[in-house]
Amino acid sequence: MTRFSGKVVLVTGSSNGIGRATAVLLAQEGAKVTITGRNAQRLEETRQEILKAGVPEDHVLAIATDLATEQGQDELIDSTIQKFGRLDILVNNAGAAFNDAEGRTGVDQDVSVYDKIMQINMRSVVTLTQKAKKYLVETKGEIINVSSIGAGPQAQPTFLYYAMSKAALDQFTRSAAIDLIQHGVRVNSVSPGAVLTGFGEAMGMPAGMHEKYAEFISSHKECIPCGAIGQPIDIANIIAFLADRKLSSYIIGQSIVADGGSTLVMGMQAHDMMSILKS
Repeated sequence: MTRFSGKVVLVTGSSNGIGRATAVLLAQEGAKVTITGRNAQRLEETRQEILKAGVPEDHVLAIATDLATEQGQDELIDSTIQKFGRLDILVNNAGAAFNDAEGRTGVDQDVSVYDKIMQINMRSVVTLTQKAKKYLVETKGEIINVSSIGAGPQAQPTFLYYAMSKAALDQFTRSAAIDLIQHGVRVNSVSPGAVLTGFGEAMGMPAGMHEKYAEFISSHKECIPCGAIGQPIDIANIIAFLADRKLSSYIIGQSIVADGGSTLVMGMQAHDMMSILKS
C-alpha cells in the first residue's frame, strides 16, 4: 500500500503507543516520517519497528527533543524541511497527564499540575501548528490532533486538568479548521477512549497496573460496551483515514470518537433491566 507516497509526515509523541503505531502505519503506506519523543531509547525502538516493516532508512528521521520547548519545536520543523523538503501531514499526538505530588484530586490539585498539562497538551499544539502552517499551506496538507473522550461532556474529577486540556484542544481543532480551510489545509481530530499504551506508566503507575486496569474495564460493559480495550493501531487507522484526503475530504473540523461505545452508556443503562426485575 502506497497511498501516502510522496507525503511527509510529522508525528509527535511517536516513541510509544498511538504515535508509534501511526508512524509505522503511515511509513508502511509510503510516507516519509519524522518521529519524535523525549525518550531516545524508546524512539529508537520506533525507528527499528519502522525499518523492520521494510521502510527505507532514508524515509525516517528520528529527533529526540522536548516538544514543550520552542527550541525543540523549531528543531522538529527545521530538520523535517531540511531532510525531506516539505511537510504534508502534522499529527499532534503528544500528550501527558500528571498526578498531584500530594495525591490531591479534583479542584484541590495544585495549579502547577494544570500549568504542566496545558503546556504540553495545548500550548505546544498551538505553537507547533503555527510553525508548521506555512509548509502545510504550500502542500494543502492535513492536521490531525489526538484528543480524548475525557474532553466531555462527562465529568472527569480525578483528571480534571487533563480533561480541560483536551476540551480546549477540541475547540482549537474546530476553530483552526475554519481558519485554515481557506488555505486548503484540513484540521480534524480523533478522540480515543481507553487504549492500551504506555500512558499509565508515564503518569507514574507501577508496572502492570495499567494492564490490571485495562482488564477490569474491558470486563465491565458499563465501562466498555464492546468488551475490549482499544489498541494503538485502532486509533492509528483512524488517523490514517483523516490524513487521506481521497477518503475524508469532506470532513472538516470534526473529531471521530473511538471508544468501544463507552460514551454512549450511563451507569444506570449499563445493566440489563429485565435481569434486575427478575432478581
